[in-house]
Amino acid sequence: MPELVFFSGTMDCGKSTLALQIEHNRSARGLVGMIFTRDDRAGEGKLSSRLGLVTDAVEAMSGMDLYAYVVGRMSQGDRVDYLIVDEAQFLASEQIDQMARIVDDLDLDVFAFGITTDFRTKLFPGSQRLIELADRIEALQVEALCWCGARATHNARTLGGEMVVEGEQVVVGDVNPPAAEVAYEVLCRRHHRRRVTSAAARASALSPDVLPVDSA
Repeated sequence: MPELVFFSGTMDCGKSTLALQIEHNRSARGLVGMIFTRDDRAGEGKLSSRLGLVTDAVEAMSGMDLYAYVVGRMSQGDRVDYLIVDEAQFLASEQIDQMARIVDDLDLDVFAFGITTDFRTKLFPGSQRLIELADRIEALQVEALCWCGARATHNARTLGGEMVVEGEQVVVGDVNPPAAEVAYEVLCRRHHRRRVTSAAARASALSPDVLPVDSA
C-alpha cells in the first residue's frame, strides 16, 4: 500500500542526502519521481545536500495546490510513480493534506523530509500536520551532535553570533555559513535551554561539565 512517510530530524542530520538517495535508488529501478522543495539553501527549484549533491525540483510555493499540480502533470501524460518533498516543515497545513490525498487518491508513495521544531522549540505547522497524518514517522539514524558531544535535539538560530529565541519562524539560513549574519546551530536540549552555543562556550572557556547555573 502507498504511504505518506515523514523523515524527521534536526538540521545537519542528513535529511536531504537521504531524499537524494531514495530518488537515486528508485530511478535506477526505472521509476519516475516528482521532487518538491521549499526554500532550499541552493536556491529556488533545487534540492541540495551539504555533501554537495544537488538536483532540480519543483518549488512548492505558498498557496500552491500540490494535488492539482500532480494531477495536471499526469493528465498531460507525465509519468509519476512517487513524490519526494524536502523542507516539508515550510509547507502549509493544507499542503500536507494535499500530500495525503495524493497517497490516498492517486496511490503514490510520498516521502516527506523536514525538521520538526523551529529555533524556539515550537512545531512548524507543516511538521505538526505531518505528525498528525503520516502513515509512518522515521527518525533519521545519523545523529547530529551538539558542541558538547551529546546528541543534538534542538535547532538554534544565531544573529551576529548570538543565540536568539524571538523573530519570524522562517528565516533561511544554514549551519556553518561562510559569512552570514543569520545562522543556525544544532544543540542538545540542555545547552539550547541555557543558550550556550559553541561560540559562547569557546568565549567562556566552558567544558560540557561546567555550565551556567539556572536563574530560575
